[in-house]
Amino acid sequence: MGWWNEQVVPRATDLSLRGHEVGELRARACEGLHGRVIEIGFGSGLNARWYPSTVTQVDVVEPSEVAWRMSADRRLRAAAPVGRIGIDGQQLNIGAATFDAALVTFTLCTIPDVEAALSEIRRVLKPGAGLHFLEHGIADDPKVVAWQRRLEPIQRRLAGGCHLTRDPVILIEKAGLPIDTVEQVDLPGGPKPFRSGFLGVALKA
Repeated sequence: MGWWNEQVVPRATDLSLRGHEVGELRARACEGLHGRVIEIGFGSGLNARWYPSTVTQVDVVEPSEVAWRMSADRRLRAAAPVGRIGIDGQQLNIGAATFDAALVTFTLCTIPDVEAALSEIRRVLKPGAGLHFLEHGIADDPKVVAWQRRLEPIQRRLAGGCHLTRDPVILIEKAGLPIDTVEQVDLPGGPKPFRSGFLGVALKA
């Protein structure tokens, strides 16, 4: 699956997650970002157009070389300088309490050791800094959850390890980042097992 994950998944992800309705949710996730920001799972740069003017610098972690190349034009048009600081969100080579905010969108579903990644995010955030998130995950309808569990093995194989049944809110809270605001959102497009979304902010104490 190396070629598939390296060449197909980044392009398919860009196509499926760049629509207007998803863009509106991305814009809401970026509201309140300021100062120096770390974005884990930058992908093809679909959040870059939504960075507010209060952001001064964005340091990103992105494992895909294809996605990074695809993001070139979006990086140039971003409101703040964007630089790549690593490829593995599970181990960040950067000092503690460095960032004023963090951003993850459609990322926590895929990271193999998501607990380690969230622990690293917490470590590099300044006290009081926010983790802004827009993620998909487990539904609140048992019938939909049953379908998510059936489809998850296929989803993981075809979508670069993406899980349908992770609960991003629980994962974030377990990492020591108390939720400040959260809203369940219906993600646009696709059948119900793929539309359960979570939009919110967690704060480092």
